[in-house]
Amino acid sequence: MKHPETPDGRYFVVRGRLWRMANPDLDKDQRLKLVKQLMAARRAVRHAKAKQDPPAEVAAHRAVDDAKRELGERGPVWWKDGAPDLNRHMAKNTPYADWYAKLARDGGH
Repeated sequence: MKHPETPDGRYFVVRGRLWRMANPDLDKDQRLKLVKQLMAARRAVRHAKAKQDPPAEVAAHRAVDDAKRELGERGPVWWKDGAPDLNRHMAKNTPYADWYAKLARDGGH
């Protein structure tokens, strides 16, 4: 099931919480490359945890963060209008509250 996206395309919502979308200005090939890096880094986290290898886990978490930053999901925002970053905020406590409430009423999530 696809998670709802805010009307401006900046966030998707999971269990009422906003999560920043990747930068839509990335070209397709760059985006695919970064998503592959992200998935490999997430697998490395899982593997390091299973092996109980803290240094490898730290390195893998750093690789996840690096990929997410390059995708635009973390770090400086990719939009240019000065709007604040609301990543990880509850939608009901943001300027998206009315949109989210309507979505909930309409059964859209």
